[in-house]
Amino acid sequence: MLLDNNRRNPSDIQPSEITPFEVFHQRRAVLKAASALTTSLLLPAYAKAATATLDAKKTAYGKDEKLTSYEDVTGYNNYYEFGTGKEDPAREAVLFKPTPWTIKIEGAVKQAKTITIEQLLALAPLEERIYRMRCVEGWSMVIPWIGLPLKALIDWAQPTGNAKYIEFVSYNDPRHMPGARMPILDWPYVEGLRMDEAMQPLTLLAVGLYGKVLPNQNGAPVRLVVPWKYGFKGAKAITTIRFVEKMPTTTWVKAGPREYGFYANVNPQVDHPRWTQSSEKRIGAGLFAGRIKTKMFNGYDEVGQLYAGMDLKKNF
Repeated sequence: MLLDNNRRNPSDIQPSEITPFEVFHQRRAVLKAASALTTSLLLPAYAKAATATLDAKKTAYGKDEKLTSYEDVTGYNNYYEFGTGKEDPAREAVLFKPTPWTIKIEGAVKQAKTITIEQLLALAPLEERIYRMRCVEGWSMVIPWIGLPLKALIDWAQPTGNAKYIEFVSYNDPRHMPGARMPILDWPYVEGLRMDEAMQPLTLLAVGLYGKVLPNQNGAPVRLVVPWKYGFKGAKAITTIRFVEKMPTTTWVKAGPREYGFYANVNPQVDHPRWTQSSEKRIGAGLFAGRIKTKMFNGYDEVGQLYAGMDLKKNF
């Protein structure tokens, strides 16, 4: 794979460069104590508003799961637009302004249009859904998301029969996103789903977590959550939703097609070229908790019918 001379191939990122949770937690404790006063003085009103609560209907999804702590969910993140370190997004996204916000609806629809975040929230009642989240790096969390089914937006968008896939484009502003100034990926971040995957009842547009508005570092104001796929499928800070006929070329497929496939279904039988996917480390479980076995489709067996007859080693 050829990249420009300044862009770093994601395949060259070694497992040793992925910050272990234990190291991250120790570092974050020190940084948090040192910066708490400064942050409180500099934090603008719109950033403080991110602590606002959301009313959402409780559901049975994941009701027996042990939740990952709010601190870990909001402090241990992959969001390369704000940096490649796990603690970078929480620090660098403080001044990101997710309001006002609009999303463009384009492509194979009856009429191209724009929806505001307020209109989006009115499409369907908000629900709290506790989902497992499995990262392609081999760690996992359990997160109480708040959102609405993606299907509600699709119905509102009125796609035509030519719409076979949906492309999601994330916000990109190098002026306020330091990671976007680094040529690690081809910005803006692009993800995609097949239409039947997008319509699956589990697929969620998340606008909050833990009863609060979605924090900046977790993809505010709206992000995609597809719990049977690896976490990188979850496009954050979505600005454009495009209905298309052909499979979109997504960011990670473009960066490393032999390592990060379009489907990105959690599959313990298909290893990453540089590490096993048969087990995972649950963030927050403790230093000596060990690893747990990864389940096919991350345990969401009901989606298996979407891939009947497909070679899931080829279509990874």
